[in-house]
Amino acid sequence: MEKLDRLGWATGIAFDAYGLSIGIRVNESSMPEDIVEKLPLEWTRQESPIVRYLLSLRLGGPGPRPGVRNFYLLYAGASQVARTLDREVALQNLENALVTYVSAFSRKRIFVHAGVVAWQGKAVVLPGRSHAGKSTLVAELLKAGATYFSDEYALLDECGNVHPYARRLALRKPDGPERVSAATLGAATGNGPLPVAMVVRTEYRPGSEWRPQRLTPGKAMMELASHMLPEAVHSPEGQTALAQLVQRSPAYKGPRGEAEVAAREIIRTLENSL
Repeated sequence: MEKLDRLGWATGIAFDAYGLSIGIRVNESSMPEDIVEKLPLEWTRQESPIVRYLLSLRLGGPGPRPGVRNFYLLYAGASQVARTLDREVALQNLENALVTYVSAFSRKRIFVHAGVVAWQGKAVVLPGRSHAGKSTLVAELLKAGATYFSDEYALLDECGNVHPYARRLALRKPDGPERVSAATLGAATGNGPLPVAMVVRTEYRPGSEWRPQRLTPGKAMMELASHMLPEAVHSPEGQTALAQLVQRSPAYKGPRGEAEVAAREIIRTLENSL
């Protein structure tokens, strides 16, 4: 760490995010705005420079000679986690490192990898792995009139209620993901927290019809836990939040076909349960 400290850091930012003290330092005289945009939602600046988690990003770009480029180097503590010539790749690694740390160690909010929408004042939680079609399904639910909470994480409190994590949706296109706002899809963004009306674990399977199975509370808890980092799952706060949620909210699991059709079926199921 001492060797890394001598690399010539020019400025930094210390902030609190979901009860955690985090710092980022760079080798430029001012903190670039595109780095600030990668900070976790609901961050607040802290006065003390002493932090629990430190990320160091050496910004690359044109080198000292024509045709030479410097690498972007990202360190978490003393460990290098990224080395690239692409600024966007470096910033995406920075954002991923921040979210991974917060989702593992925050006890103020429990992070479940899930999409979330609201319908008639209650939330629908859609846990799922990456590339399973969560964002596509969330987008179709928004087009059908739902309110946007998240396409990445359900943030639970100790009562099992869900809070928004409303970054722009990441919709996958042939040439890569496209970030779009909920407003672009004609939807409002919620400001929570809300009780959870239903948990739906589903992923796209061509030709499938929406015929989900109702999960027991125990299986629902295991399903949600499988979409959390182990540090959060095994914490007392994580166990309490999950127990509160599954005791009050029905959970379903099954493959789906096209997202537009599945969205209509999910809303129909939801309305029948309200």
